[in-house]
Amino acid sequence: MESVFTFNQTILRRAVASMATAVAGCLLLVSCIENDIPYPRIQPNFTVFDVEGASRQATIDPTNREITVYLSEAVDIHNVKIANYELDPKDSSWDDCEAWFEGVDLSETVSTTVSLYQEYTWQVTAIQSLERSFAVENQIGASIIDVDAHTVEATVSSRSDIHSVHVTEIKLGGSTSTISPDIADQDVDFSNPVTVTVTEFGRSVDWVITVNMAESEVSTEGADAWSMVAWLYGAAEEGKSNGFEYRVQGSSEWESVPQSWIETEGGRFIARLVHLKPLTTYEYRAVSGDDAGSIMQFTTGATPLIPNGDFSQWWQNGKVWCPWSESGESWWDTGNKGATTLGDSNSTPTNDAPAGLSSAARLETRFVGIGPLGKLAAGNIFAGSYVKTDGTNGILSFGRQWSDRPTRLKGQLKYVTAPISHATEGYTGMIGQPDTCVVWVALIDSAEPFEIRTNPKNRNLFNPEADYVVAYGRFQSGKSIESYTSFDVELEYRSKSRVPRYVILTASSSKYGDFFTGGNGAVLYVTDLKFDYDY
Repeated sequence: MESVFTFNQTILRRAVASMATAVAGCLLLVSCIENDIPYPRIQPNFTVFDVEGASRQATIDPTNREITVYLSEAVDIHNVKIANYELDPKDSSWDDCEAWFEGVDLSETVSTTVSLYQEYTWQVTAIQSLERSFAVENQIGASIIDVDAHTVEATVSSRSDIHSVHVTEIKLGGSTSTISPDIADQDVDFSNPVTVTVTEFGRSVDWVITVNMAESEVSTEGADAWSMVAWLYGAAEEGKSNGFEYRVQGSSEWESVPQSWIETEGGRFIARLVHLKPLTTYEYRAVSGDDAGSIMQFTTGATPLIPNGDFSQWWQNGKVWCPWSESGESWWDTGNKGATTLGDSNSTPTNDAPAGLSSAARLETRFVGIGPLGKLAAGNIFAGSYVKTDGTNGILSFGRQWSDRPTRLKGQLKYVTAPISHATEGYTGMIGQPDTCVVWVALIDSAEPFEIRTNPKNRNLFNPEADYVVAYGRFQSGKSIESYTSFDVELEYRSKSRVPRYVILTASSSKYGDFFTGGNGAVLYVTDLKFDYDY
């Protein structure tokens, strides 16, 4: 027995030695192999970027990695300090954060770098809107203030004494700036340009102020014409009977603009003409007492309809319902291509429509998938196109070409709300609350349609406060609307002169559907969408 045991021990020792040799060889081989497995590419995004003295929330554009901060007048733009920031994913790093807490010069755009496996460069731009003003007695029109050239130009009535012009208002810097010499409420000789020095935060800038004598007592300054509305601009001496006259080109009789349509800002006055004819040329002139300015022209725009605004055109491509005719061109699209990766279309046609109409869009919020393997999909329809599916997320192109300027969006809808059943991080506190439907419209003047991305790794969602937004309006309801009801959304314009390039128009059964948050079973019915072009 002993010999057998000794023999077995010998075999065991040899086996262990052979195994050790093999393991050592493998380790040596592994040590010679280069680790070329690439790190994942995950772009870290700023989700919060708050600076001290901000006048409003910063605009964050993950697509172009751009941040715009908005500063109040009391902030030194050459020394901007960050108050709070957040990155997504949270384990991303920002090496420059200490410098930002100490203060950064944002008088020009600044680059900064964040990293997660790789480095990504972001651009930060500051916008500081200072309310500068200059006014004198007997002034005609508004002063021209050139911030870049540091010049001011004003015009006074020909009856004024240019050697003794009374300055009624002057503010050429921020809220903490000082002016030397202080000419506010002083009689100043403006026979030659006058130089004043504006000092703030230890820096001084010279401004040159010129006052000219008017050749005419009233000036017609231009117009912004939409489809059935136009804004007219004129200038005359403050306190006079100032207004406008207008007529269709070719007419002989002038029509006075009602005073209720006119707003006065010192020697400048603006009229809002309404009830105009589309695609029509008008003549107009500013008037002040018995004086009239030069005659100018404007032409109104068209009043296009919203294509397929009653959602009567649909066709089914496999499981995907498409809101256009099979032989036609798409103007609307839905998230059905994403929803049908795990289930059926949740944005579909219906003949449950209001009186006088035969069709509507039925948008249902639905959990698609099996058990935990799925996702909440909000029913939606939008002007644009579904680009592709990114995993279980969507990439959408929001916007269709549009250059006319409507004043309102109108339509009919009904809604069945449901308790919010699913929510992602940041929205879990809403579970159990009633879901909210939303219909919104925006006009934008960006070079391309807006790209929506719902993937949290590179999420890019529409911001109504972004600089490219010309106008925006929204309807929403967190309560059920049992029968079809008319709704009316007025568009709020940021500018009367900016011409849009695209219209974005969307409806959804869940307001926070982009964050996969909503109530399973919430349903929005919507139809009869149209624009109004008058006030």
